[in-house]
Amino acid sequence: MKLIIQIVLWILIIFLGWKLYNSIIGPVHFKKVKEERYQKVIANLKDIKAGQLAYQELNGKFSGSFDSLVQFLDTAQYAITERRDTSFADVEKNKAFGLDPLKGGYYIEDVIVDTLSFTSIKDSLYQKTDRYKTMMKVPDTDATFELKAGKLEKNGTNYSVFEAKVSKDVVLQGLDKDLVAQEKQVNSVDEVNGEYIKVGSMDELNTSGNWPKTYDSAKDQ
Repeated sequence: MKLIIQIVLWILIIFLGWKLYNSIIGPVHFKKVKEERYQKVIANLKDIKAGQLAYQELNGKFSGSFDSLVQFLDTAQYAITERRDTSFADVEKNKAFGLDPLKGGYYIEDVIVDTLSFTSIKDSLYQKTDRYKTMMKVPDTDATFELKAGKLEKNGTNYSVFEAKVSKDVVLQGLDKDLVAQEKQVNSVDEVNGEYIKVGSMDELNTSGNWPKTYDSAKDQ
């Protein structure tokens, strides 16, 4: 009996020690894996934002479809322009005052914009890689980001808006469920708040992401 009691006690000690160790190391491991996954997700969201801003610049609105966004990036080009100041005689005003432009007179100041060449938008934004073709996929999962686009009315004016997002449940799948649940409730300037990691908004005039600046400290892709 004494031997059995000793064995039970050792099993209990080992179990309690494992629980204590896990309670300390578990959150540390969770934070490390979480930040690694978030960094990959945010990199893709930044690529989506860059593509959407280019799309909006040339089309006057955002895209609600990854297919149309990728198709646009495949072919779209930026115009390389040069601005130069110029002036010319104001014929009507000089005529009205009987002035000779060669001896003073009135002149009109203007700016001429010359198109020098064109450059590929995808090469400019994605450093001649094709990562824009996979930016819609949530890294290390089989999921795809949710993408919406539309109009938002503010003070009688309609503005184009978009939002790309993914649930933290998807990004943190396989990790401790209790810690994932806590992560979805976090509210801090140093954390990604809310249930989603996202960029843009369908409810506000906002094209920023909801992550803290610490995730922007790494070199942008």
